[in-house]
Amino acid sequence: MPISLHWFLPTSGDGRDVVGFGPTAARRPADLRYLAQVARAAESLGFDAVLTPTGTHCEDAWITTAALIPETERLRFLVAFRPGLVSPTLAAQQARTFQKLSGDRLLLNVVTGGSDAEQRRFGDYLDHDERYDRTAEFLQVMRGAWAGSFDFAGRHYRVEGATVGDAPVPAPPIFFGGGGAGGEGEGGPPRRPRAARGGGVVYTESGRQEEGGGRGR
Repeated sequence: MPISLHWFLPTSGDGRDVVGFGPTAARRPADLRYLAQVARAAESLGFDAVLTPTGTHCEDAWITTAALIPETERLRFLVAFRPGLVSPTLAAQQARTFQKLSGDRLLLNVVTGGSDAEQRRFGDYLDHDERYDRTAEFLQVMRGAWAGSFDFAGRHYRVEGATVGDAPVPAPPIFFGGGGAGGEGEGGPPRRPRAARGGGVVYTESGRQEEGGGRGR
């Protein structure tokens, strides 16, 4: 089985650690010139993609990676985003545009949520389990918009004729991550695989990788 290695794009500044605190927290500013240097180095060393984080601690992942498209030729961009903070039809359009402009080098990292305080900064007050239910609906609408004119009525989203015009071919691969619990019922499995039923790769905190299959609920 081939191994695909990803690097990390330090859009909150760089240093000896990944997060911005602790004894080694001396930061190098995340300006475009330095991020382009990191991206080119990752590409030249054979990495397949770079993960670009999301949150108030870093620069916007969509804008940053779009600016780095002309700085690289092969490197793919694993763009992290929170599905509850943007329309699924708009996200489908953004992904399609990115695929066209980059030559199909987009990967999507679906971040269902962070801490409650972080979510509230963006106006999101759903609890943990509701966020995973919303993610499942979000992915159903996004994939439906890629496939053609799509109607949907759920608990969190209602759309009519959602579409992006020409479908992205291939559609961007979708990744999930995190370690929070939240089952389908009492004692059930985590909700990450539930959200991934339409297809996607789930990374758990232990490093184990799971393949999601089936259709999103």
